[in-house]
Amino acid sequence: MPPPIDQSPLIGYAPTSTVTRVDSALVAEADDPPRFVQLVANPLRWRLLQELIRSDRAVWELTERLDAPQNLVSYHLRQLRDGGLVRARRSAADGRDTYYAVDLVSCEQQLRAAGVALHPAFIPTGAPANPGKAGGGRRRVLFLCTGNSARSQMAEALLEHMSGRGVETASAGSHPKPLHPNAIRVMRTRGIDISANRTKHLDEFVPQRFDLVITLCDRVREVCPEFPSHPTLVHWSMPDPAQAGSTDRASHPAFERTAAELETRIRFLVPLLTQQSPITKTRRSSHVKR
Repeated sequence: MPPPIDQSPLIGYAPTSTVTRVDSALVAEADDPPRFVQLVANPLRWRLLQELIRSDRAVWELTERLDAPQNLVSYHLRQLRDGGLVRARRSAADGRDTYYAVDLVSCEQQLRAAGVALHPAFIPTGAPANPGKAGGGRRRVLFLCTGNSARSQMAEALLEHMSGRGVETASAGSHPKPLHPNAIRVMRTRGIDISANRTKHLDEFVPQRFDLVITLCDRVREVCPEFPSHPTLVHWSMPDPAQAGSTDRASHPAFERTAAELETRIRFLVPLLTQQSPITKTRRSSHVKR
């Protein structure tokens, strides 16, 4: 057997120019992690984001669900708000409550930026959604607000449109009233005609099976009935655009903002509807404040 070859002189050998190029391209100076990474690295803040991704929630709900002191939850919510990951909105049903929600667009942008900061090729991409094939059939989603005249009607139309009719959608209200002209107008600018839609009472849909029930109004959330089919319950705290002005012209900008927010939320909802279990079940205690 020939004697082993001593390779020690070759270890680490490479042309000097090559080593310089690799180091300059791939070995950056030690920088602090992006702010996004620092924020979500905290276990409690990560759990808060997970809860708020599923549904808008008040502090008392988050305290209950995370089994954490209220002052600690409030502190970390402030950190997430300062970091642009979470926003807050005063409850329309109880002015003493504030609903917190994830800023989905900001989270998406900061997540992408954090990936690129580590390596230019780390840009998150997602597979095209195909809700019609989830679990062997179409998901059924019900949107609720008070009057079924604006928010829930727009949400129903947008989800149907943005899912390519891959999700079966419906909407209703606790106190139905005529369809608002501005809801028709803002949907028409998006190529969707809801002018022939009728408004419905939520009691009409209670006996039906739904996979997801989304309340868009703080008041209707407080009176949302039990559904025998035990759907996933989600709350999106959105103000009534009709209350933004005394005339249709005055309230029209609020309707545009509402439609834009619904488009953003639904864009992130559609991929979840392609999964077998889109959102963790929400306990009934999240509906009625103790």
